[in-house]
Amino acid sequence: MSNLTPVAQKLRNNPTDAEKKLWQHLRLKQFMGLKFRRQQIIERYIVDFLCFEKRLIVEVDGGQHNENKEDEERTKFLETKGFLVLRFWNNEVLNNIEGVLTSIENTLNSVHPHPNPPPEGEGIRGKAGL
Repeated sequence: MSNLTPVAQKLRNNPTDAEKKLWQHLRLKQFMGLKFRRQQIIERYIVDFLCFEKRLIVEVDGGQHNENKEDEERTKFLETKGFLVLRFWNNEVLNNIEGVLTSIENTLNSVHPHPNPPPEGEGIRGKAGL
């Protein structure tokens, strides 16, 4: 068991309002028939929502993430592992859930999953909502 497991469990049990709202649309394969997981551990990070099948990570951020260098490093690391990272602000999810879902759907329809992570420096960039 990872030392991040208790942290991930705590985050799952105490979601933000924006995370709750988005999860209502992503859970139980109801979004495009895809399985999403919440607060999933990927090596040294915990991501908000993850679809392994499409290698898509969806992050829902509050104001503390504005111009955050750690988030940039984290995104670059996750991209080197073959994941696409989409970021949305809390207020986008709370006030425009249909727009957020459309953005996620458009991304999923235009991206093919990677059978293996791309070589270092060849990750896919996705910065919705920034």
